[in-house]
Amino acid sequence: MTRIRTRTRTPRRTRPDSPLANKPFRPLQNPYAPLEILSPTQIEQIHAASLHILENIGLEFLDDEALDYWQKAGATVNPATHHVRLDRGLVLELAAKAPAQFTLRARNPAHSLTIGGNYVNFATVGAVPYYTDLDHGRRPGTLADFQRMVKLAQVCGPIHVVEGLLVEPQDVPVDQRNLEKGLAVLTLSDKVMTTAAHGRVTAQDYVNMAAIVFGGLETIQRQPVFASNVNVNSPLRYDERMLGALLVYARHGQPCIITPFILAGAMGPVTLAGAIAQQNAEALAGVALTQLINPGVPVIYGGFTTNIEMQSGAPAFGTPEGALALVCGAQLARHYGLPYRGSGGLNTAKIPDAQAAQETQMSLWPAVMAHANIILHSAGWLESGLVCSLEKFILDVEGLAMMHRFLGGLEVNDDTLALGMIAGVGAGGHHLGTTHTLARFRDAFYHPILADRLSYDTWHEAGAWDAARRANQVAKQLLADYEEPDMDTAVREALQAYVAQRKRES
Repeated sequence: MTRIRTRTRTPRRTRPDSPLANKPFRPLQNPYAPLEILSPTQIEQIHAASLHILENIGLEFLDDEALDYWQKAGATVNPATHHVRLDRGLVLELAAKAPAQFTLRARNPAHSLTIGGNYVNFATVGAVPYYTDLDHGRRPGTLADFQRMVKLAQVCGPIHVVEGLLVEPQDVPVDQRNLEKGLAVLTLSDKVMTTAAHGRVTAQDYVNMAAIVFGGLETIQRQPVFASNVNVNSPLRYDERMLGALLVYARHGQPCIITPFILAGAMGPVTLAGAIAQQNAEALAGVALTQLINPGVPVIYGGFTTNIEMQSGAPAFGTPEGALALVCGAQLARHYGLPYRGSGGLNTAKIPDAQAAQETQMSLWPAVMAHANIILHSAGWLESGLVCSLEKFILDVEGLAMMHRFLGGLEVNDDTLALGMIAGVGAGGHHLGTTHTLARFRDAFYHPILADRLSYDTWHEAGAWDAARRANQVAKQLLADYEEPDMDTAVREALQAYVAQRKRES
């Protein structure tokens, strides 16, 4: 659906060439040089500061099994306080075992992704408790909301990764939510997914469900099929839930996205240099632990450092400081030869307005130009990550589709230079009817999804719809047109039976 004809208030069907068509945009690579703001000397300064933190200050690992791994590796461990100090040589040796690039297998092979290098992959919003749309307003998320957003992620081509957390289904018992979410993502979508890092039991459920769908535990051990975001409980602490999941996922060959969550001025120093050094130390510790558990297992260096609003202490997203930290994190990940996770849609706005758009772009552009390999929260994020917005999701998809086009670059050759046409038209003519234009006009330029290009009078007579209202209608049409991807009947029944059994046991 490339635009809404508001005169009739009825959206058109999605064109085959629309950016919303569920067609593979992959492999999507960034052809431009990565944005870098740290000099080689500054990289070494932050690197040295991070190693000092690891060796002399240390971190807490609130899990006895994790402590045992560190102790056997020769780290300085205090079991009573869960405090660990890590030798720099050990950390760097372990981090070097992780691959610089790997493949995440999707249920539909056409949707499998490469993580690393210059590859760029966009993921939905994730882990938000509330949901909002123009029809019913802001409310606690439900399973129906979760399923609705999975369907939209499935049909929107610019979305590569379906966040397995998306919006929290608060109408489902807490100990059963991961089962319902896993079932929904695995059946309603055939794209790459992420999963929750909520302890050993939840992680093992996701591993078991994926094994049912992808052909067994040994199969997914050889070829990873999902990633999971593991947040550091900054400052300098890995809690038991995150560690439990990390241990399970790493053992089964599934990549963790090791992501310190640092708010400069609160969970890290107020200076960006200090906050980034702390982020780097925390990330390297988690990366190294995955390699102790399973040498060579894929792992992603995550960056999620931003600042607080000093007047209130609230987190601030879509800020220049957050953008600077994001770019620095990407440089550090490349320094260690690791894939990098960024965030693309961060903002503190309450509705999908100009503030939401401005702050989102302050996050998306740095993430792309820094060569982040997987960009979480790329579509749907509002209110500092508390809300998934239906309309913001579609607005963000427009931005991602435009980013796809931008990353496609341009072709320069005799045909595209069109010197013959320029000479034939001459001074004062036009190119509207040339054979060159007529052969290319259908796909010469990006076709907008939401952007209104009507004259003012025509737009006003048609109802004066704003972008959010058009996005609402686009979403509804996409959901009406949604078709569930095929799944083998025996696999579906086995997956449903597993979920039913685990729900009885909970």
